[in-house]
Amino acid sequence: MLHIIQNDPEVPPGILIDYLAVPYSLCRADQGEQLPALGRISALIVLGGAMGAHDDVRHPFLADLKQLIRDLVVAGKPYLGICLGGQLLAAALGAQVVANRWEELGTLHVQLTAAGRSDLLFQGIPEKFTTFQWHHDSFDLPDGAVLLASSSACPHQAFRVGANAWGLQFHPEVTEPIIRSWAAWDRETARLADRMVADFSAHQAVYRQTVQAIINNFVTCCS
Repeated sequence: MLHIIQNDPEVPPGILIDYLAVPYSLCRADQGEQLPALGRISALIVLGGAMGAHDDVRHPFLADLKQLIRDLVVAGKPYLGICLGGQLLAAALGAQVVANRWEELGTLHVQLTAAGRSDLLFQGIPEKFTTFQWHHDSFDLPDGAVLLASSSACPHQAFRVGANAWGLQFHPEVTEPIIRSWAAWDRETARLADRMVADFSAHQAVYRQTVQAIINNFVTCCS
């Protein structure tokens, strides 16, 4: 079965589940639920969170999650890591995750690399596509990883390790209520909430098309 790991109560799967045409199980690691055993996982999606990839002391489940990710990659099972989930993939494979570098907030464009244009996950997606970004940390690329997408502010937007393990820096799951929830975390971003939502709303139709393509492509890789 496809499993989804939620790390933060305010970072749910959002619209991802609208496009999942296969059965899935949601594990609330943020609420202390036990992570699924490797043998029960056919594919794994790991969501974002306000914590950092190395906040194991404050969030002890992160150490177990990184080990599960390592085991999943070795087993060759499909993996999709979103924002923190992408950073956890990088950290699990020995790459650095750097705080307060290449920060981005809001609806922004990302550019596929030459490798990204031919990658299974990004089939049917324009070379330049619309994303929603909310990150202060960013990942370096693990050894052997292939860079798939970049932006002007953050050169590491997506990578693949092996045949079917992907890390994304951008968020393909957000909705307007999720954006307002995140904006409320900080007084500065709270002042920008209406502008962020309006900008997202103006691009939401094309954003959803991109999300649907990514999720459909990932599910195809799980078959």
